[in-house]
Amino acid sequence: MAKGVKPRVKVPKSASAGEAITIKTLISHKMESGQRKDDDGNVIPRSIINRFTCDFNGENVIDVTLEPAISTNPYFQFDATVPEAGDFKFTWYDDDGSVYEETKSIAVG
Repeated sequence: MAKGVKPRVKVPKSASAGEAITIKTLISHKMESGQRKDDDGNVIPRSIINRFTCDFNGENVIDVTLEPAISTNPYFQFDATVPEAGDFKFTWYDDDGSVYEETKSIAVG
């Protein structure tokens, strides 16, 4: 994992079958657009999280393409229906080829 990049995810520990839950994600990332210059006048290379996905038990829940206008430390909040107990897998893709992953389990009761 690149220095300073840290994903955080909040998923309820349990839900009823068929219940819609709210998921919150945040990744600490500078999100450099490639439009700014450093103190010497050199363009600072683009470095952004360019894609975010969430899957539940292998099925896609959300797939987002991000552009340079996204702010530092991208935050997502979305709802997902939980049909059964399982795992949410969150994946962030960086311009530099890095991939950051986090998995959270949810029980159905």
